[in-house]
Amino acid sequence: MNKKSFLILGAITLWTLSPVLAGTSIAASAKDNYRTYCAQCHGIAGNGRGINIRDMSVQPRNHTDAEYMSQRSDDDLAKADREGGLAIDKSVLMPPWGDTLSPSEIKDMVQYLRTLCHCKYNSQ
Repeated sequence: MNKKSFLILGAITLWTLSPVLAGTSIAASAKDNYRTYCAQCHGIAGNGRGINIRDMSVQPRNHTDAEYMSQRSDDDLAKADREGGLAIDKSVLMPPWGDTLSPSEIKDMVQYLRTLCHCKYNSQ
């Protein structure tokens, strides 16, 4: 392979991989996503006391409530994040984030929620 072909191949490879590389280098952490998309209602600490609560007819879930959060499966939490509150028979005010967050970001968000409540799903 000559030098010109090698450079062209390298450029094509970088161009093809650029979305993947960009996604890994600038991807927001679950905590950053929580602060961006959830904190306005659920609060930065996850306690349900965000800045929007005074205007809400239904108060946001307290994600630090281990008793409640341990009753929700990871699948339910992911579904709420992906499809919105109505998808799990909760508030219409909870928007769907499935078009905003990737499946892996939603999975990471569920794990972040588990850190806020210091709990795991208890199926009993």
